[in-house]
Amino acid sequence: MTSPIRHVLFDADGVLQDPPGGWYALMEQFTGERTREFLHHTWQREAPSLSGIGDYRALLAEDLREFGIAATVDEVLEEVWFRIEVDDSSLDLVRQVRDAGFGVHLGTNQDALRAAYMRGCLAYDDLFDTCFYSCDVGVAKPDRGFFDAVVRELGADASEVLFVDDNADNVDGARVAGLAAVHWCIGDGHDALRAALSVHGIRV
Repeated sequence: MTSPIRHVLFDADGVLQDPPGGWYALMEQFTGERTREFLHHTWQREAPSLSGIGDYRALLAEDLREFGIAATVDEVLEEVWFRIEVDDSSLDLVRQVRDAGFGVHLGTNQDALRAAYMRGCLAYDDLFDTCFYSCDVGVAKPDRGFFDAVVRELGADASEVLFVDDNADNVDGARVAGLAAVHWCIGDGHDALRAALSVHGIRV
């Protein structure tokens, strides 16, 4: 039976990559016992930059000063934001999906700083047919506008696109926009993802 799916859209963090040891462990060297407080504060302030609004470097500098952290913005970016561990098994699976004849695309929420790092250092442009960074799209998941923009760019019907993400809200947002969607993270194991893809006619 022919699959109705023509394209697979993969999230990045939690699906293709993770910060080694987790965000809290990486940030703790700078913030100590205030790590959780700091990260949740700065993530909230980061939200507009995920849609391409504002200068997150300046906001992060303000947050470091507010919390009395001596580290520079560049130090924190290098040791936390840009510390990305790519999962080779996930990348292999993406290649297998592409080799099976499906379009493969990246769909990720990122500010411009991290997006530039990912473009320059992780070679995702070579792996994927198209990369959709929320800061470039102008709207972040789970907003329906993100998925509508992806579908328009692909020239596909929403029902022809399958989305894979570790965030349940993003998965729900994709389904509201008419995409098929799978809720999965690296910790679930790649056999589980293969089984989920198989339900949609993608056998790799």
